Amino acid sequence: MTTPDPIDTLKARLESLADPARAAGMRAYQRDQFDFLGVASPVRRALVKEWAPSLPWPELLELAGRLWMEAPREYQYAAIDLLALRRKQLPIEAIGPLLELARRKPWWETVDGMAGVIGKLVRAHQAPGAQAMMDGLLADESFWIRRIAMLHQLGWRLETDEARLFGYALQLAPEREFFIRKAIGWALRDYAKWAPQAVSNFVAAHEGAFSSLTVREATKHLRAALPAHPGSNTGTTGRRTGRS
Repeated sequence: MTTPDPIDTLKARLESLADPARAAGMRAYQRDQFDFLGVASPVRRALVKEWAPSLPWPELLELAGRLWMEAPREYQYAAIDLLALRRKQLPIEAIGPLLELARRKPWWETVDGMAGVIGKLVRAHQAPGAQAMMDGLLADESFWIRRIAMLHQLGWRLETDEARLFGYALQLAPEREFFIRKAIGWALRDYAKWAPQAVSNFVAAHEGAFSSLTVREATKHLRAALPAHPGSNTGTTGRRTGRS
């Protein structure tokens, strides 16, 4: 008796939920780069959670790779959903294959999803080799991979390696790529939820090194998080937080 292919099961269920009208909007939102079935993210995630098989990690990565090859973008999202659900089964050795997936058909949403999976692995295992791998990604030829390095500590809260976060931000600051500049600001803004004064001081000290986009993103919520500085309308830094 032939064992059913798990991908066929998932495909049948996703395709039964296809919505051409929604698909057109999703395709336009991603600049017409990818085909879509038109399945809403909450629906897809619930479906993948119900479907996700428990497999040894090499087979799990193989399954994610096969999903990545499918044309509709929802299958790349489903691969990330699957990896996130089964992340506790993934060893540090899985980071390399995960990065290779991220290089294929990259755009911000799959890259950021993979950054989340990889970041959780690095955080969970607390392995110096894994963190050193993230350091090395800053010199990768693909700005998408450099973005993963910048964003991999998102959600780490007070476990964030502050020196590494600030060091990454300064190393990538000269880049003109929008998605890098945005990522620096996003990473700083996320950490500012937990250490607003540290981020405020860092941005104030290095504001000239960053693009106006980065500064704007990094300081987006700082004014609400910090007490007003007497005699100033710019918060505790005493200086403006954006540039024209």
